[in-house]
Order: sequence, then C-alpha cells, then structure tokens
Amino acid sequence: MLKDLLRNHRIILASGSPRRQQFFKNLGLDFEIQVKEVEEIYPKHLKAEEISDFLALLKSKAFTGLNTNDILITSDTIVWHDDKALGKPKNLDHAKEIIAKLSGDTHQVITSVCFKTSLKTEIINQSTKVTFKDLSKNEIDYYVETYKPLDKAGAYGIQEWIGYIGISNIEGSYFNVMGLPTHLVYETLTKLANS
Repeated sequence: MLKDLLRNHRIILASGSPRRQQFFKNLGLDFEIQVKEVEEIYPKHLKAEEISDFLALLKSKAFTGLNTNDILITSDTIVWHDDKALGKPKNLDHAKEIIAKLSGDTHQVITSVCFKTSLKTEIINQSTKVTFKDLSKNEIDYYVETYKPLDKAGAYGIQEWIGYIGISNIEGSYFNVMGLPTHLVYETLTKLANS
C-alpha cells in the first residue's frame, strides 16, 4: 500500500491541527510534524480557492533546503460565504456571530493542500457545500460555550455537536470539511511515490 510506496521518502506534515495529524495516522502513513509560524495574509483581490491555494503555498515557503526524498505537506482551510472568506474566530462572541451568519444558509468549505519536494510544488484543492438549518440563539450559544471552536475556520467543527444537530445537507467530501480532502491527498501521494 501507500506506506510501502513511500518507504524511501520522509513525509513532513507542517500542521499543528490534531485533526490533520489524525488523518495521516488513519491513512497508515509514517510522518513527522514540523510547524513554522507564518503570518496568514493574502492579497485582497483573491477569492475562494485562490485564497486557500495562496496560503497553503505561503506556508510551504517557510521551509527551505528539502532533501531529495522529502515531501513537505502544508494546507489551509477557509469557509467561503457571501463572497467572503471566514477565517478562525477572534473570540467566543465573534464565533457566535460567524455561526449566526451561516445559520439557515449554504456555504463552501475549501481546503487546499500543497505538496513540495526538492524538485517541484503541486497544489490541490477541494470544495464542499454545507447547509445549516436555522439555528436558534440557544443552540449557537450552547455550542460555542461548550466546544470553544476558536481554532476552526468558520467557527465550527462538523464532527462536533453542531454538525450532528445543525447540518441538513452536505455536497462533497465530509473529511474535507474536517480539514483535509483525504482521498485527494492519498491520490497525490501515490502519484508522487510513483514518479
């Protein structure tokens, strides 16, 4: 399987996200974690996947001097709603505001993943449409105060309570909404291992 194909490579996952780290474990891959702080600022004219592509690439640029057998993986997830990118909330009140905006509406969750080797850089992205039912103020308050989703784009985790009670429809990859289009990562790593 993929682990055997990649046995001569060193996979570096540049993500502090416990969800992404768990995905890599669940894919059966050996990897190491290296995280470098990057100021996530992007040009204002960018839209939708252009933003997450830009940020995933930006994160990869913090790493130089890769060895020939290294594969560096960086990624970024945004929530795209009403022609705007919703990032991580600044505080609990901001999280409640964000979820209130998403309530009773459909938004896109876009994740971009950048694969960088000593020879080339490749970026993939995936978009998933998520629809929330009309959420009551009590539901929003309960979720935010109980789960404190300050580390999540769009102020929610689909795998948490809000996903169970609030999401009425999803079009596309569920795992993408959690932060990684695992099927595309598997596919791209298979291609890299065989190239």
